[in-house]
Amino acid sequence: MALEPVVLTLSRSGERVAHRVARFLGAQVHGRAGRVNEADAFFDNALDHVRDLFAAGRPVVGVCASGILIRAIAPLLGDKTVEPPVVSVSDDGAVVVPLVGGHRGANRLTRQIAAELDATAAVTTAGDVAIGVALDEPPAGWRLVNRQDAKPVMAALLAGEGATVVGDVPWLEGLPKGDGVTLTASMERDVARGPRALHFAPLQVTVGVGCARNCPPEEVIGLVEAALSDAGLSPAAVQSVNSVTLKGDEPAMIALAKHLDCPFRLFEATELEVASDCVPNPSDVVFAEVGTHSVAEASALVQAGPDAKLVVEKLKTANATCAIAVAPAPFTMLKGRSRGRLSIVGIGPGQANWRTPEVSQLVSEAEELVGYGLYIDLLGPLAVGKARSDFPLGGEEDRCRYALEQAGKGKNVALVCSGDAGIYAMGALVFELMDRGAEELGVSQAAKCVEVICSPGVSALQGAAARAGAPLGHDFCAISLSDLLTPREDIVKRLHAAAQGDFVIAFYNPVSKRRRTLLVEARDILLQHRPADTPVMLASSLGRPEEHLRYRRLDELDVDEVDMLTVVLVGSSHSRLAGLGTGPRMYTPRGYARKIDGDLAG
Repeated sequence: MALEPVVLTLSRSGERVAHRVARFLGAQVHGRAGRVNEADAFFDNALDHVRDLFAAGRPVVGVCASGILIRAIAPLLGDKTVEPPVVSVSDDGAVVVPLVGGHRGANRLTRQIAAELDATAAVTTAGDVAIGVALDEPPAGWRLVNRQDAKPVMAALLAGEGATVVGDVPWLEGLPKGDGVTLTASMERDVARGPRALHFAPLQVTVGVGCARNCPPEEVIGLVEAALSDAGLSPAAVQSVNSVTLKGDEPAMIALAKHLDCPFRLFEATELEVASDCVPNPSDVVFAEVGTHSVAEASALVQAGPDAKLVVEKLKTANATCAIAVAPAPFTMLKGRSRGRLSIVGIGPGQANWRTPEVSQLVSEAEELVGYGLYIDLLGPLAVGKARSDFPLGGEEDRCRYALEQAGKGKNVALVCSGDAGIYAMGALVFELMDRGAEELGVSQAAKCVEVICSPGVSALQGAAARAGAPLGHDFCAISLSDLLTPREDIVKRLHAAAQGDFVIAFYNPVSKRRRTLLVEARDILLQHRPADTPVMLASSLGRPEEHLRYRRLDELDVDEVDMLTVVLVGSSHSRLAGLGTGPRMYTPRGYARKIDGDLAG
């Protein structure tokens, strides 16, 4: 399980058990508001909350009836290979049931909780029940090379056939002996695999790499694959790809780690230099370039540990080097640091069901949340227990710099924005800071090397349009009326252009405490080009309990009705209000009327 579980309790009758399980797992307790006394976070609707956690990839342990959890996640079930574990525990702690993700950690979690509570573990997965092991979920430090063959091998064992175990594999010792199937534990490349033979690779091989800037990925991948092949090592046994921190954003190395499906770890030059006395091929040229006499050999050895053996000394191509070390046993504790990741996420206007599952997952995976405090608060229980750094309105540059520098330390950071992070939000500023040099007050080199993920969100423009009906059915644009960063004359020029082009217009930042006249000026410019009765929608606090929607004529648009949390949608000359029984809905025809009228005439 990559993420920490959340323990849910829905009533006081299960509260004691929930806190006991949470202490054992080192997890947070989320409790139903008004139904439990103590919790790290509270929620109002159990089904919505479980659904949000599941969509975000968080393992869920619910101290409640199994049916509640099943009803919550049922609409989201689809791919069992990626779904997080869901486990239910009875209120009295007597029974623990894995509901989803049995072979992705739920069965193991169930047994652990049951042992702690002295409870019954109601595991029903065939392999676990009949032979006591799930072959497609090997322990940490091992990888099943031919996962596609696990099902027929398990079927053979369940049918009563025995297994021949090759290699030192303590966790397979309890299997019935026989020659029906073969289970081999080996880091070697040439191992029999197939519908009756599984290959388990121990993660004890480390690869160190160095390369020239923008070296072709295929050159590095080809070099490492050839080195592994010549050494008789399986690529599945590679525990990590390793290099110096200066290469954190090297495309070829990132591609190599992805190709080998393993972590990419980075070491400071000073850390590698300590190991340079132990490598067979130190280089003064490399030292002059990056500050250590060895990158490939040293990083492979440092990762694999003091008892490791360098099995492949430094190999070279025109632009790349690699070396391979082998640890004496499988290991899971990674040394060095990751490249660092900054997720720029848009959480939508505010309500959880407008937040995308991808954004929820990125937030759940993040170690630290950075943003305007109100936006982080809107994440509710997803933000509980995480390090957070709140910045005030107006602190946009500071929060982006901070988020980048934190990610540059190897952390997984989420920069939280409302709406969509790429629309009048922090996305552009992040890339601007990364694009600047040190002399232009850019960010550090470490910050420039981080992985940046931009995840889309529901923008205020989209939210307002959906509430209105379909005002964006034809050409539209968005204009910010804030003149803090954009000269006023540029805004006015865009207003005239949009008015002449007869676009539907969404006004962002329509007013502030000190700026009240630009919206009035925009209204007057638009009235020169479209009818006085053009529909205007004012949408305030979208997606929040205090949401307020109303329609006005363009000539009656009053600035005193608008605040900083209001989106102003002004229709084009073709926009209409449809008079429906439940109230007016705004739409902008695209031209289908000509076809409909033609059909009528025919």
